[in-house]
Amino acid sequence: MILIVGLGNPGARYKNTYHNVGFMAVDALAKKHKLRFAKSECDARTAKGKVGGAEFVLAKPQTYMNLSGEAVRKLVRAYGVDPATELVVCYDDVDLPLGRLRLRESGSAGTHNGMRNIVAELATENFMRLRIGTRTQELANGEIPLLDFVLSKIPFDQMSALEKAEDGAAMALEDLIGGAPFARVQEKLNHYAKQ
Repeated sequence: MILIVGLGNPGARYKNTYHNVGFMAVDALAKKHKLRFAKSECDARTAKGKVGGAEFVLAKPQTYMNLSGEAVRKLVRAYGVDPATELVVCYDDVDLPLGRLRLRESGSAGTHNGMRNIVAELATENFMRLRIGTRTQELANGEIPLLDFVLSKIPFDQMSALEKAEDGAAMALEDLIGGAPFARVQEKLNHYAKQ
C-alpha cells in the first residue's frame, strides 16, 4: 500500500493557484486511473486504486496548507503505512523553476509551511517527496511577494508547463506504486524533465 498525498488548499478560491499544484498532481493520477475523490476521511478527500496488483490511496488534505500534517498523520495511522517506504508527498516548490520535478527519499521541509507541519506531526523527515517547481521570472525578480504569489492563479501561458509536470509526476508515482527501484524512478524523471 502506497499513500500519496497532494498538498493544497480546499475550495474554489484556491483552484489553479501555485500552492495547489500538489492537488493537481494527484488529480492527474486519479484521472489517468478513472478514480474519483468521493470519500472524506481523516480530514482529507481520498480515492483508492491499483497499479497492477499494488494498491494505493490518493489523498488531498482539507485542513488548509499550514495544517496538512494533521491529516497526513491521521492517514498514516489509519492505513498503517510506514512513512519511510510507503508515503509520498507531492507539493509546490518555489525554489525549483516552473514545471521542474524533483523526487527525494527524505530531506528538510525548507520554507514550505505544509511540509514543515507534516515533518512536525510525523516527527520525521524520512518520507518520499515529489517537488513540483513553481518559480517564475516574476517571483525570481522579486516583483511579487511570496505569499501573494503562491495564492495567485496560474496564468494560461504557464499551464502547459505545469500540465507536463503533472503527467511526469503521475508517471513517477505509478512507477513507485508498482515497486520500481527508487533510483530508477529518479533517473526516469530526470530524463523526462529534459525532453
